Amino acid sequence: MAKGTFYVTTPIYYPSDKLHIGHAYTTVAADTIVKYKAMQGYDTMFLTGSDEHGQKIQRKAQEAGKTPKEYVDAIVATFKSLWKKLGIDYDYFIRTTEERHMKVVQQIFQKLYDKGDIYKGKYEGWYCTPCETFWTERQLPDTGEKLCPDCGREVEWVEEESYFFRLSKYADRLLKHIEENPHFIQPESRRNEMVSFIQSGLEDLSVSRTTFDWGIPVPFDEGHVIYVWIDALSNYITAIGYETDEENFQKYWPADLHLVGKDILRFHTIIWPILLMALDLPLPKQVFGHGWLLTRTGKMSKSKGNVVDPVVLIEDFGVDAIRYYLLREVAFGADGAYSTEALIQRINSDLANDLGNLLNRTISMIDKYFGGVIPAAGPADEVDLDLQNCASEMIKKVEENMDALKYTVALEELWTFIRRSNKYIDQTTPWLLAKEEDKKERLGTVLYNLVEALRIIAGTLKPFMVETPYLMGEQLGIEELIRETEWEDLKEWGKVKAGVKVRKADPIFPRIDLEEYFEKVEKRKEKEMAIEKEDKKEEKELISFEEFSKVDIRVAEVLEAERIEGSDKLLKLQVDLGTEKRQLVAGIARHYQAEELVGKKILMVANLKPAKIFGVESNGMILAASNDKGELTITTVAKDISNGSRVK
Repeated sequence: MAKGTFYVTTPIYYPSDKLHIGHAYTTVAADTIVKYKAMQGYDTMFLTGSDEHGQKIQRKAQEAGKTPKEYVDAIVATFKSLWKKLGIDYDYFIRTTEERHMKVVQQIFQKLYDKGDIYKGKYEGWYCTPCETFWTERQLPDTGEKLCPDCGREVEWVEEESYFFRLSKYADRLLKHIEENPHFIQPESRRNEMVSFIQSGLEDLSVSRTTFDWGIPVPFDEGHVIYVWIDALSNYITAIGYETDEENFQKYWPADLHLVGKDILRFHTIIWPILLMALDLPLPKQVFGHGWLLTRTGKMSKSKGNVVDPVVLIEDFGVDAIRYYLLREVAFGADGAYSTEALIQRINSDLANDLGNLLNRTISMIDKYFGGVIPAAGPADEVDLDLQNCASEMIKKVEENMDALKYTVALEELWTFIRRSNKYIDQTTPWLLAKEEDKKERLGTVLYNLVEALRIIAGTLKPFMVETPYLMGEQLGIEELIRETEWEDLKEWGKVKAGVKVRKADPIFPRIDLEEYFEKVEKRKEKEMAIEKEDKKEEKELISFEEFSKVDIRVAEVLEAERIEGSDKLLKLQVDLGTEKRQLVAGIARHYQAEELVGKKILMVANLKPAKIFGVESNGMILAASNDKGELTITTVAKDISNGSRVK
């Protein structure tokens, strides 16, 4: 029987481009807590999705020559593919372009309008398109430039008719809720930030736009589309049946946990709770704003070129190594740095050395001393009981830390037990016990205890890793037992049955040579650059007939030529185009003497915009060919033809 429900959400990600490792960080954390709660017997609900409306998407789609829906469909497919690769078991993937969501969002807008919490006005202020956020003058940084306080990019002045939501009306009520529910906003430092923000004064929120149409229409005013906050934030209730499936909605709401990055915490702890208050709905139990996963050059962004692609990492290191690293490396809530060196160090030390060696040594000894069959346990010595107590203590500590979302500490407690199990081998010296026939039973006990320790380790890993626990089970001959393991089973010692045959196999986590890996990466980059160069070359070569027709190439006769003073490579030419004379500047002085050009009939681009080169006006461009050696020759005509003749 289920203990109750447990509803977890990630933010719905914006499909303007593919996701990076920072998005994976949030989603893996959510997936892990859901898997843990499911093992404990909760009826879990895990929601993720995509926030698909807005001006930014509309602009991106136009640039790509697609409709907004075509554009987001392609990007959303990459989201789902990534979550599959990472072993993310979401229950529902919501898209804000879904018919059900859009209809309910319109109902919500209408409700708030009818209640008087939405009113029509005019917006004047600074707008950041990438962040989809309006800012007042006082909120902009005092740098002299008009930059977004969140992303640092340039904001634009916007004046338009808008509907506003009375955010300020509920400020005191929200402060009271935060005060009475200290765990509502976590971690504590972020709660203090949000309280300070509310106390500084909330302004009513613009919740509609008229300058673009890629959005949900305001039901009673077709010139307006519903702006991001009511549309995107409502996904957490529309996905579970608000206004469409009352039974399901009542079952899971309020959410137990909204997991978000700290950059969108304000929207989830101020705007979202106030929207819920206005709708007379309960507030989520907790909003947790985790830190950023940074690189050496700061927060990941495509413009900085420091985005880490999780798909490449999974292909290089495997899904479980990535999941482990994300949860183990950085204290959840704080900012942390991603580096491939640190990832490889974790794989080699924690996964290959500690866990991998424990599994390999145990199986090798069972194979060598008992023909590959797990022996029965005899009477327990003090060292055996100590191992059992350590396992029991570890499970308690993992529980405490998981309930507090301290993934790093939970994994450290587990690894303390893994290292303790390795120490148990050194304490019991099975290789010495094997030399004495009368110690056979004792040897069997030691090896059985190691298998039990590994069963508990594999079971504890189930929320964190999606392949390793079952690969461990397969090698130990207890895969089915691991699959069926619930959290309570980890508190009981002795669930493995003697007589099961183990299966020796390759290490689950082979060690990685740092130097070899980066050499491989370098070669891959070179290959990718070569392909990219080739693609660009092909793109350059392939133009349409219409494009070629725009270039007006004509035959011209050189009348005069002279060097331009102060330049060793430029010549000034006077040419005859038949109906007119032109002056050109050409960078050919290192290949031709001025006097040898006079009288030659050359080819030139006649419809190029005039330009000043080295202070001299040029009204066209000579055509010339050059090779990799730096040799150059101007293009001339094979037969005499009248000046001004067009090249077709």
